[in-house]
Amino acid sequence: MVVLAEQDSGKAARILAIARELVLKRGVKGVTIAEIAEKAHVAKGTVYLYWATKEDLLVGLFARDFLAAMDGYIDALTTDPDLARPHRLCPRLVRTGLEHPFMRALQGGDADLLGVLTQHPRTTELLDRLGLAALMYLVLPVWRRHGLARTDWPLDQQAYVMQALMAGFFAAANHSHALPSVAVDAPEVVIAAAVTTLLGPEQASPAEIRAAADEGLRLLHEQRQIVLASIAKNQE
Repeated sequence: MVVLAEQDSGKAARILAIARELVLKRGVKGVTIAEIAEKAHVAKGTVYLYWATKEDLLVGLFARDFLAAMDGYIDALTTDPDLARPHRLCPRLVRTGLEHPFMRALQGGDADLLGVLTQHPRTTELLDRLGLAALMYLVLPVWRRHGLARTDWPLDQQAYVMQALMAGFFAAANHSHALPSVAVDAPEVVIAAAVTTLLGPEQASPAEIRAAADEGLRLLHEQRQIVLASIAKNQE
């Protein structure tokens, strides 16, 4: 079982909270371990007891944003299995990506916030495993098996189009200038309609929707373990 540093130590929790505050205010380049330690009221060496480098601390911070998102998906899908439907889940994925600032920065390639970590192998790995595009490839086979997506289209092509669709909606929501001449009152409704157009009308029975939700929860728990393993690596 992975024990997060902040669960084991109030000092670690303060360090993470201060690091998050400073990075969101100034970006990665404007933050030092010395300042984090000072504002967290700990010795500089205390930070290094938990994280060997500034990079380890910040990548761990980013991973915690993904962990929070995974926990949110799991809670929501457990409470409401109907969320497994593509036209409901896809708008939720875009909204969640926007609500978590480090997920948003990684998905949008925000070099001002992320600095040298924008294209770093460890942050890229997080995005490749847990970003919007990766989640599409994860859930599409589930939808296809349970009557929630058309199966007369090769999976790779279907995944490619869905990834492009989700990336486009995310970019439009993330950057107001992305579509300067077009505006809609309810973008999530538009996302839902676009997803249904691409995947076809849902044919699933209530039992199939429940089965899709159960399979989705299993996959989300697996992804959660990946995030925890990433965080544990950064704490070593």
